Amino acid sequence: MGGIVISGTGVFTPKHAVSNDALVESYNAHSEAWNNEHAAEIAAGTLAAREMSSSAFIEKASGIKNRYLMDGKGPTEVGRMRPYLAEGAPDNLMGTPVQVQMALAAAKTALEEANLNGEDIDLVIISASVWERFIPSMATELQSILGAKGFAFDMSMACSSATFGISTATDALLSGMANKALVVTAEYLSPLLNFEERDGHFIFGDAAVAMVLERETETTSKNAFRINSRKLFTEYSTNIQAGFGSRAMIERDKINDPAMRFVQNGRVVFKELLPKVIEIVQNQMAETGRKIEDFKRLWLHQANINMNIFATRKLLGRDPSQEDAPIILDDYANTAGAGCMIAFHKYKSDFVKGDLGLICSFGASYSAGYIEVERL
Repeated sequence: MGGIVISGTGVFTPKHAVSNDALVESYNAHSEAWNNEHAAEIAAGTLAAREMSSSAFIEKASGIKNRYLMDGKGPTEVGRMRPYLAEGAPDNLMGTPVQVQMALAAAKTALEEANLNGEDIDLVIISASVWERFIPSMATELQSILGAKGFAFDMSMACSSATFGISTATDALLSGMANKALVVTAEYLSPLLNFEERDGHFIFGDAAVAMVLERETETTSKNAFRINSRKLFTEYSTNIQAGFGSRAMIERDKINDPAMRFVQNGRVVFKELLPKVIEIVQNQMAETGRKIEDFKRLWLHQANINMNIFATRKLLGRDPSQEDAPIILDDYANTAGAGCMIAFHKYKSDFVKGDLGLICSFGASYSAGYIEVERL
């Protein structure tokens, strides 16, 4: 049947760009008003005053300078500090979840690059970290809109959602269950964030990335990358959590509990996860007879600049450049599962036949995904 290729990719970027300065201005004003309102409790020591933030703090802690949000108004509105239900999504389909519309916009670009139409697809996977809706599945709605055949389903593996989705689709194509697959990681993350919390209000951005997969012998794409090898890894950890789900319908008094949104123990994650990721990459290279010098580029998970620099420095044995391991989180912030594939989409055009690259995701659950690709 031949090898499996990624024959097209596409990215959807929301129209609302929110800079660190804009986010900090509203956060500080909101926090100052909160501190004034609770001045007596703060003075008595029964409440802790909210710390002020700064753009310098955000950039040093994360490398993030900007993010794109489906709604940029609510998170910067003092007194509200949470998104409104996003309006004006790409196709403005009445009743269709914003997350599906994000997925659709990215999918159209990926299909165009692959020289395919929705009717050519017989497997649709939306693999993302969080969900705007659980039933009916988002992927079946996207399948219906595109006119795709076959079957569709939703899946999730946090920050490795895209790589796990690609691997799952690859297996379906190799088994003959499907012929052409569309995998979309649509990360509608802004509703998850607590914009009133100093250490986390800046982390996420909204974005979607789509990948078309098909057999090498069938593709007509001029931008295809063969999948040469894969490796997936998980290990249970609660150091990154987002607890909001069906429990919120029962425990409504806890709906504003920070644990119901997004919380992480960043220092522990850094210490525990990165050595595992480096070991996974090195072991997989050894199994396939590769050396790090064989790869033209590493497209890594985009959560934190310090994590990326640490990982690439360990792997390369030197300080990385933008050519070695492109950074897009400065502009997009952390887009969870989408980040590594957004980097792939934006930094693949200079590859020529035979060039090798490495896609590597890592993050919550813990999880890691390794995919070696070769330009056809």
